[in-house]
Amino acid sequence: MICVGIDIGGTKCAVSLAKCEDSSIEIISKSKFPTYPQPDTSPDETLNHFLSDANKLLAAEGFTWGDISGIGISCGGPLNSAKGVILSPPNLPGWDEIRVIEFFENNTGVKTVLQNDANACAVAEWKFGAGIGCDNMVFLTFGTGLGAGIIANGQLISGASDMAGEIGHVRLTADGPVGYGKKGSAEGWCSGGGIAQIGAMFIKEELSKGNEPELYIRSNRDFSGVTAKLIGDMADEGDELSLAIYRRAGEMLGITLSILIDILNPSRIILGGIFVKSSHLLMPDVNRVISSEALKYASGICEILPAALGDRIGDYAALALACGINR
Repeated sequence: MICVGIDIGGTKCAVSLAKCEDSSIEIISKSKFPTYPQPDTSPDETLNHFLSDANKLLAAEGFTWGDISGIGISCGGPLNSAKGVILSPPNLPGWDEIRVIEFFENNTGVKTVLQNDANACAVAEWKFGAGIGCDNMVFLTFGTGLGAGIIANGQLISGASDMAGEIGHVRLTADGPVGYGKKGSAEGWCSGGGIAQIGAMFIKEELSKGNEPELYIRSNRDFSGVTAKLIGDMADEGDELSLAIYRRAGEMLGITLSILIDILNPSRIILGGIFVKSSHLLMPDVNRVISSEALKYASGICEILPAALGDRIGDYAALALACGINR
C-alpha cells in the first residue's frame, strides 16, 4: 500500500511518500523544508505547505489521494492523539490547539493518525527496526531531549492523556543539569543538551583548580561551543576529561534504564540519537549500573540496542503510523 508521512519538527519538516509492506518501507520520494522559514510563519501556512508538497509528490509519481491508504503525522508533544490536536509543544511556538487530523482528512479524504514523536519512533523501530519480533520494548529518543515510547504486550502505550513515557521528566538527583525544566532530571543528564551541561560543569571544576582543559580550548573558550558532539569526538580521541563526562552520562543513563527495566520489564530497550554513535562510550557504565541497580531476572533478559533506522527514523516514524491504519 502507498502511504504519506508527515514529520513536524521544531526546526525542520518533511513529507514522505512510501510503499509500505509487512516488514519494510520503501520511500519513493520526499520533500523537506524549515519549520520557520520566516519569523511569523503560522501553523496554517505550515500545514498548507505540507499539503502542497504532498500534492506535488503524488502528482510526480502519478498518484492521487484515492491511491493513498493512510497519512501518519509525527510531532513533538503535548498532543491529543485521539482528537488529532497538537497542544502547544515547547519547540513549536504558536501551535496551540491545532487540529491537524481534521485539516488533512478534510483536504484529502484520507484516514490520518497523529502521535508524539517518541511514540511514533517506537512504532517504527518495533515494526521495521531493532524491535522487530519484540512485544515488550522501550524506545528512547536520546537527542535534544529524552522521551520514551513504550510497547507493552504488543501494544503502544500512550496513557490517559498521551503523556506515558515521559522518563525525561523524572528527577534522578536533587541538583544537576537542567532538562525538561527540572534540575537533575533524566533529560538533564541523558540528552545532547545534558551532556553539554555536564561538560560545562567539568570544565568549570578544572578551571577552578587552575587548569585549562583541552576541551575548553577546542571550544574556543566559549561554553556555547561545548557540545555533545565535540565531547564525543574528543572522547574518541582519548581526551580524559571528555571520557569522564561520558562516563558520568553513562552512569545516569544506567540509572534511568534500571528504572524502566524494573517498572516495565522490557525485553529490549532501543536508543536513538546520540546513543547510535556513542554507545561504545556509554555502555560500559550503563551495564555496570544496571547490574547493581536493576532486578536480576528483569535485567537478565533485557537487551540494550542502538536504533536500527538511524537518520531515517523521522521519516519512518510518521510512515509507520500510516502503515498501521488499515491493518
